[in-house]
Formats: sequence, C-alpha cells, structure tokens
Amino acid sequence: MVGLIWFVQVVHYPLFSRLTGDASIPFAVEHQRRTAWVVGLPMLTEGLTTLWLFFDPVNSRILPLLGVLVLLKIYLSTILLQIPLHKKLSNGHDKGVVRKLVATNWIRTIGWTTRAAIAIAIVA
Repeated sequence: MVGLIWFVQVVHYPLFSRLTGDASIPFAVEHQRRTAWVVGLPMLTEGLTTLWLFFDPVNSRILPLLGVLVLLKIYLSTILLQIPLHKKLSNGHDKGVVRKLVATNWIRTIGWTTRAAIAIAIVA
C-alpha cells in the first residue's frame, strides 16, 4: 500500500484540483468505484495479516502492536476523513475539499510508510 499511497498523495489527489465543471462529478463517482476495486482486497489482506502477526508474533509482540495501532489510525482516517471528502466531491467540485483531501491524506501516507518500516523490521 505504501507505493500506491505515495502515488495518490503526490500525483493523483493534487490533480483533482484541475477538474472543473460538469466533468468533475462523474469523475469523482467513477474514481470511488474503481478505487474500491483496487484497494479493497489489499486492505483486507493487510488487516488480516496484521492480526495474524499480532496473535502469532515472530518474536516480540511490540512491532505487531505498533502495526495494529498505525493501521487503526489509517482506517479511521479513511472512514472519518477521506470517504466523506470523496462523497462531497461526488456532489460537485470544490477546491477547498480537494485541498482538505490532500492535507488529510498525509495521515495515511505517513501511516503506510511507517507500516512499511515496521514490516521491514519484523522480517529483518
């Protein structure tokens, strides 16, 4: 997820500000539909493997616990911030909403980057 979220943060979300007029609503709706297909299974797999590592740790339970906490923060950010902002964009283009989407998405970008570091530490 870390590679995907960096692409979204640096390229994809900032380009939302270039959308205008009637094209923005169908784009936002289609974006939500397609994104769900791309991230759904990887996020589910990540959640399950996170729980697995927590309940059956390789060594210590500290790194898996940190992974759980970071993933909870990512999921809460997705549910409470990004999804509602995307819903607003599906009702009409708003540059303020796009700016907020880019700004709040740093929570997930930093979170998934942190999780990558945790995963490397677990297997190292």
